Amino acid sequence: MDQTTKKGIGLLAAAIFAFTAMDALAKHLVALYPTAQVVWARNIGQLIFVMLYLGPRLRLAVKTRFPGLHLARSLTQLGATALFFLSLTQIGLAEATALAGINPVLITLGAALFLGERLTRARILGLGIAMVGAIIVIRPGMGVFSAAALLPILCAFSYAGNMLLTRRVGAHESPWAAMFYSALFGTLVTSAFLPWGWLTPTLPDLGLFAAVGLLGAVAQLLTIRAYSLTQASVLAPFGYLDMVYALFWSVTVFGQWPDLATLGGALVIALAGIYVWRKETGA
Repeated sequence: MDQTTKKGIGLLAAAIFAFTAMDALAKHLVALYPTAQVVWARNIGQLIFVMLYLGPRLRLAVKTRFPGLHLARSLTQLGATALFFLSLTQIGLAEATALAGINPVLITLGAALFLGERLTRARILGLGIAMVGAIIVIRPGMGVFSAAALLPILCAFSYAGNMLLTRRVGAHESPWAAMFYSALFGTLVTSAFLPWGWLTPTLPDLGLFAAVGLLGAVAQLLTIRAYSLTQASVLAPFGYLDMVYALFWSVTVFGQWPDLATLGGALVIALAGIYVWRKETGA
């Protein structure tokens, strides 16, 4: 494994840690404030971060040759964030993360379909195994399934699309352009919902709102850099780190242990990704 690939994996691992920390804060906030307000904070925080960091270099840094791809990427990022945050109002962080954990296999499959990477038997089998794991988590017909369980699954599809677009754009442009346009779009869309659901945050919660935006910005920057350095199919299995991190936050912050079915389903989903990775890399 070359140094560039190792760097990409390290950046993604750090990004996922920041993402799950953001999700833990978001779970706390969506219990107290409208979901749209929390999603807005995530986007405007990233927008402010980019604008302050770049300063007078902003216009040059966000110049793009791919406005259509940036729009599509912005839609998928907003969709993934909104769907996941909304799911946290109904189900636990570990459960939501486990269900969204099918995204690495979706990324691997999507890389074959849209980025020219080979569509192999291992990838198809891995996708099927991951779906079995998701069914174990939601347990339809056993009184556990709820419509809310579909939200993180839809989030996984949206997130996978976002990562594929990130790989496509990130290989040709500065990461700042991707960060700026996705945050700008998300801020504009969610701002339209604020008049119908704004609650003024307390001073401590205002700090948490700011932290959601900052963590989201840092995670996005690290993710874009990772996918611009390393192939999507190589990085995809390491997306399962989010289950480890989410379990940590779920237990330490919320005192919630997922049940055995959730842990088992998450393990099946993770094994699907590891299987694909081993088959593709010959590890």
